Amino acid sequence: MNSEENFPFSFDQSAVLPFRRTNGLFEILLITSMKKKRWIIPKGYIEFNLHPFESAKKEAYEEAGLVGTNETIELGIYKKERNGGVVTIRVYSMEVIKILEDFPEKKYRKRKWFSVEDAVKTVDVPQLAEIIKTLPQKIK
Repeated sequence: MNSEENFPFSFDQSAVLPFRRTNGLFEILLITSMKKKRWIIPKGYIEFNLHPFESAKKEAYEEAGLVGTNETIELGIYKKERNGGVVTIRVYSMEVIKILEDFPEKKYRKRKWFSVEDAVKTVDVPQLAEIIKTLPQKIK
């Protein structure tokens, strides 16, 4: 990626890395992107007057029908070029406590549970894969 000085603008987003524990092992819930149908995590622009985690938690509901805990850990930050600019994405952990059948973007997205190892192989953003790898060490 080029340095940020080469981009006309930059903006921030926040995301959650939804997880659950099954038989002592972590599983990650990934969703498909709207256009290209790549496997991603719920993310979006940080809404005015919301903490980045609260904004990302709202995206998890809208994009994946997930309800999660309020306890969170910032797992990392990654950057992506997008629309001629650069986006900085803060990723927070979110343990899933409920999965809703109906949610706003249900007809546009799929969702699926992956082992940590399979999630790392499935996402196509290397920086995000590195963040996913850290989950078991950062969550007790």
